[in-house]
Amino acid sequence: MVSYQVLTKIGLTEKEARLYLACLELGSGTVLQISRKSDVPRGSCYDVLEEMLEKAYVSQLHKEGSLVYSPVDPEVLLKRLEDNRRHFELALPELKGLFHKQAQPRVHYFEGIEGIKRVYADTLTATTEILNYTNSAEVRLHWSAYDEEYILKRCEKKIFLKCIAPNDACGHEVKQNDDTSLRETRLLSSKDFRFTNEINIYDNKVAITSFHGELIAILIESKEIADTQRDIFKMAWAFAGA
Repeated sequence: MVSYQVLTKIGLTEKEARLYLACLELGSGTVLQISRKSDVPRGSCYDVLEEMLEKAYVSQLHKEGSLVYSPVDPEVLLKRLEDNRRHFELALPELKGLFHKQAQPRVHYFEGIEGIKRVYADTLTATTEILNYTNSAEVRLHWSAYDEEYILKRCEKKIFLKCIAPNDACGHEVKQNDDTSLRETRLLSSKDFRFTNEINIYDNKVAITSFHGELIAILIESKEIADTQRDIFKMAWAFAGA
């Protein structure tokens, strides 16, 4: 049932969701009636309803000598969610500040071409430009649809990329397509700079992929590491443009 799944996803426990739905179907009911409707044992039903009463998921009144429980309007639950979200958004800058202050670098390891594609998919979440060292031929050798499956999507998301690549035939061809690929490429001597790994620097992440030999990818999440790599790229970028 879709509504049951939604209720558990917004924070209700399994039994709370079942009892809330039972109350909605009944309109209001005694513990016995709600227990039968929900298939939750009567003893558990009473305890859970009391907890739901404290959380304001249901209301309670005495009727003809019995306790009767009624569900709150689902609109009330929605408003509560919206209020909680608004309060969380107000606190988010402070929470993110604490996270970045205390967080240790997080490292994720992937294998195979599908694992590498997962890392490239993550670069498409970038909110900054992507700074990239690449071997243009090596990437396309192992991922023949790279341009259609990745570059096209990056352009659709309007994520600009600065690229440093070896000055070989493939690198030269890539540079010729910069205008249509939302990219600026600078080439370095393919004799002195071969780049068997590709590195992408964006947001607070550094993604390293290897297409030479074993296909692996490493995604590092760390503001300090990303900022340092960004500064190193700036030096390499200036050198490549000299």
